[in-house]
Amino acid sequence: MAFEVTATRKRPQNFETLIGQQFVVSTLKSAIEQKRIAHAYLFSGPRGVGKTSLARIVAKALNCEEGPSANPCGVCSNCKAITAGSSADVIEIDGASNTSVNDVRIIKDEILFPPTASLYKIYIIDEVHMLSNSAFNALLKTIEEPPEYVIFIFATTETQKVPPTIRSRCQQFHFQLIDLATIKSALANTVKEMQIEAEEDALFWIAKEATGSLRDAYTLFDQIVSFSDGNITMALIEEKLGLAGSDKISAIFLPLVKGEREIALKALWTLLDSGVSVEQTIKELTAYVRVLLLVKAGVTNESILNMQVNHIPKELLNVYSSEQLEAALELFLHLYRDIRYSLSGRFELELAVSRLANLKNMASSYQLVNKIEEFKNELLEGQIEIKPQQTVAVEKPKEIKKEEVVAQPKKGTLTKEILTEMIQKLASERDTVGMVLSQLVEFNHSENGLKLLFASKYMLDTATQNRDKIASLILKYSGYEGPLIFERFKEIKKEKPQESVNKVAQEIATLFRGELIT
Repeated sequence: MAFEVTATRKRPQNFETLIGQQFVVSTLKSAIEQKRIAHAYLFSGPRGVGKTSLARIVAKALNCEEGPSANPCGVCSNCKAITAGSSADVIEIDGASNTSVNDVRIIKDEILFPPTASLYKIYIIDEVHMLSNSAFNALLKTIEEPPEYVIFIFATTETQKVPPTIRSRCQQFHFQLIDLATIKSALANTVKEMQIEAEEDALFWIAKEATGSLRDAYTLFDQIVSFSDGNITMALIEEKLGLAGSDKISAIFLPLVKGEREIALKALWTLLDSGVSVEQTIKELTAYVRVLLLVKAGVTNESILNMQVNHIPKELLNVYSSEQLEAALELFLHLYRDIRYSLSGRFELELAVSRLANLKNMASSYQLVNKIEEFKNELLEGQIEIKPQQTVAVEKPKEIKKEEVVAQPKKGTLTKEILTEMIQKLASERDTVGMVLSQLVEFNHSENGLKLLFASKYMLDTATQNRDKIASLILKYSGYEGPLIFERFKEIKKEKPQESVNKVAQEIATLFRGELIT
């Protein structure tokens, strides 16, 4: 007997076997039981969730020899013909390959003839959004007022591409993604029927990868069964399909918690050398961080997590803050987008893993502000006890008044340091005496007194006028109270030879037509 794929073999044949679409099923069953049958239906939703299968079930329910009935018998000639796809009164059309106005015209001509062996002539148009605008316009009048024996059932994965004029003429039913637990249960039943062994983790992974599509789950299941030799294990799936696996991802993250960058990189290299691609590794690292973030937020539903929490080491669940995990997740999301333009995706991945070694020490500005605010409130409420620092008792220095001596060098001696201090003090008070003292060229103590030599006659005269004040300042700063001698500084110059002086004088006299008087 020829092999039949699981998706076809497990296609639902009645309302009870269609899983994951309870609202749509219950509504249509009730409508058929009450004989409230519309002339056009629009089934929309993701791929592989039962749209075409339900269209065939509705066709059987309406054309069953025992019906119309919400529970078609499945054994009459009409039910068998619809199941086999050979019924002359149930016409399935692929909207992707019959997009023109001419295809619609053929339908308009056919509906003029009543069904041959059934109660209704039913047109099932799959991927109806692929029809051209002209074809849709040609259908408008037909689906609005068809003959009473004609029913249209449209199926599409992109409702927004179906014109509103078509949607308004149909009863619309939106199909939902099938939850992970339901898909896993369906796979478990299939494994039991086929009498093969399968690990729970393996079935969970297949259901997760199906992303809500039962048909995708069956397709992937068939692929895995072909190389599993009757025993489906997660280890075999990871080996054959080039997956990382939660254990190998944990081996990268655990050293990062301790800051052991080298060990984490070695675990990454081992994973890549085993044949796992860079892109796949980034995907699994991203999914792993997402799970840590959601668990941190209190999410435990494995259908949302797409991972079994018991596979994550407990030391990883609470080691990072939400802000740190958000930063890591953003890092990997950006990394996956950037590697297509990178010199080497492997280099980018190694850099990202290396940076994660510092993730535990990262703090956002939001955290810092909150911590400061929290510390401030604890201080105000007295929750934090501040112990006074032990200090050594030091005798308070005697306050120095302006009238007292500021500097105390050797008694009665004026030094350069004392003079500099005097000048700075007077400059800060904008006292002109400070400017006079700053022009001192030289000073020295002698038997006759303290001699002060000034640079110019003007400064000498100014100093002489302020003799008493200068004497008082010198006494205050140095303690000297002897006589002061003010003189002008005279630079010792070498006299030019008389001969050269006379020569210059003679030249000047000649220039001004004079004569030199010796």
